[in-house]
Amino acid sequence: MATLTFEYAVRDRDGKLVKGTLDAENQGQVVQKLKTLGYAPVSITQANAGMNKELKIPGLGGKVKTKDLAIMARQFATMINSGLSLLRALTILAEQTENKTLASVLGEVRGEVETGQSLSSALAKHPRIFPPIMINMTRAGEVGGFLDAVLIQVAENFEAEVKLRGKIKSAMTYPVVVFVMAILAVIGMLLFIVPIFAKMFSDMGAQLPAPTRALVFLSSVLKVGGIPILISLIALSVGWGRIKHQQRVREIVDPMMLKMPVFGSLVQRIALSRFTRNLGTMLKSGVPILQALDIVADTSGNEVVAKAVRAVQQSVRQGDSLARPLTEHAVFPPMVVQMMAVGEDTGALDDMLVKISDFYDQEVEATTEALTSLIEPLMIAFLGAVVGSMIVALYMPIFGVFNLIS
Repeated sequence: MATLTFEYAVRDRDGKLVKGTLDAENQGQVVQKLKTLGYAPVSITQANAGMNKELKIPGLGGKVKTKDLAIMARQFATMINSGLSLLRALTILAEQTENKTLASVLGEVRGEVETGQSLSSALAKHPRIFPPIMINMTRAGEVGGFLDAVLIQVAENFEAEVKLRGKIKSAMTYPVVVFVMAILAVIGMLLFIVPIFAKMFSDMGAQLPAPTRALVFLSSVLKVGGIPILISLIALSVGWGRIKHQQRVREIVDPMMLKMPVFGSLVQRIALSRFTRNLGTMLKSGVPILQALDIVADTSGNEVVAKAVRAVQQSVRQGDSLARPLTEHAVFPPMVVQMMAVGEDTGALDDMLVKISDFYDQEVEATTEALTSLIEPLMIAFLGAVVGSMIVALYMPIFGVFNLIS
């Protein structure tokens, strides 16, 4: 069997990270050699793997989704609750996690915990993978000695978020598919069908009506500028993807989204559901209220709600209650304010916030179902109107010729 070269990273007896290369027939031999030398392997990869080397395209792949974090947190909590050590649980997670990026990061987290760092500190070194809510709740669980319970709450929080996103995606799938089909149908007719009719009308020498002339003009523009238009659309899409999360952009877009007819109320309910769920989960885990408010302001998904939460945070810092400042912000309905006030008075604010979140999750589900049933016939009518109007525009000159003959 041919000898291969492997790159390795190990921990020595002092806990220091050591990197190097070894020649062996397989990865198992490398592990045995390193253990014989007294090292604890962290990672072993084949060097110069050629065509077998994993290809990574910048901006594509390697993304850790909320669903991946939810599964990881649930498995992590189960193992900790079953009595497994933290290092053993992290090792198992790094080996069995399907997302390669998350598995690699968990391996790094294990190495950092092995050197004596806390789990929350190790997670905090990877802010692009682990959101602030998970890091702070883990820190609270470590301090309070109930890490397994906190991880279960993190998993439930992420699972609820995944479920909420799934409802929204399922509601938007049909209209998006129909819209794309309409666009493709229009492009196909403009590129392949309209030119045939245009040549026929040109040979006939007939005077074309305005709708037909507009259709022929659009066809000629698309044939000449189709590729530049496509490149421009791709560039706009990429550019929007890079700037849409910037605060100055969100300060303009988010208020407009809340004012949209029909969809505005859906956006508001989604933001309120995230706000109450995240705040309730963190308060239940023992995260201080000011720190929790600072985190949920960034996780609500809407800048209007985020600004309101930051204003409330300042009021609470000055000794005010949590519920009273919310009355000054129209984005929070009276029901939310009153239920939170009752929760504060009874000392069960975290439970009340979870109930509010459950209520708005049901509202979002009902709203998306209603929108789906409303949008389906509207999109069918839209598709029929677009294609039908193009066909009528193409046949109008023919109808004119028939009238002249008769």
